[in-house]
Amino acid sequence: MTRIAIRLLTLAMFAAATVAGPMVNVAKAAGGDTPSPPTDSSKDKKKKHDRSSSIDDQKFLEGYRAAYATIYDRHDYTSAIAQLKALDRDEVADVANLIGYSYRKLGDYKVSQVWYERALQADPNHVRTWQYYGLWQLEQGNRESAQYHLGRIKQICGTDCAEYKSLAMALQQPAGTGLVY
Repeated sequence: MTRIAIRLLTLAMFAAATVAGPMVNVAKAAGGDTPSPPTDSSKDKKKKHDRSSSIDDQKFLEGYRAAYATIYDRHDYTSAIAQLKALDRDEVADVANLIGYSYRKLGDYKVSQVWYERALQADPNHVRTWQYYGLWQLEQGNRESAQYHLGRIKQICGTDCAEYKSLAMALQQPAGTGLVY
């Protein structure tokens, strides 16, 4: 009887996860101190290593959280880049995005752009990357591109998410003010 109960419980959890899955992915796509799995789980993509379990790897999570704190608490972008690269998880959108963000904060816009594009290649629905890359566009004077990024954010999480509000507010600032976001 215990095996039947376990199987039924497993089936019920799978069914609940299938129904809630799209909502969870949108919420996690925003980013944070815990990386999220990519929203595109296509099995046609071949990688040199299967790293789909990165978010379950405690050592990776500790390293990611330490780098996150280095960026947002200490504003030490150079150290954060080294910490993130040491994770050897460049294919995780959250990691690539934070590397891009750190390079942008250091003023290296070309390298930053490469990392933002890498993050979007890993997860085309990664809201935080669309936000940060949109801010990058504004810093470069590309208001139309930033507006496009805002539209992508709206498609992914609507107009009530923090990423949409942040980029929309930045777009309301007068052009040419030289603001750095």
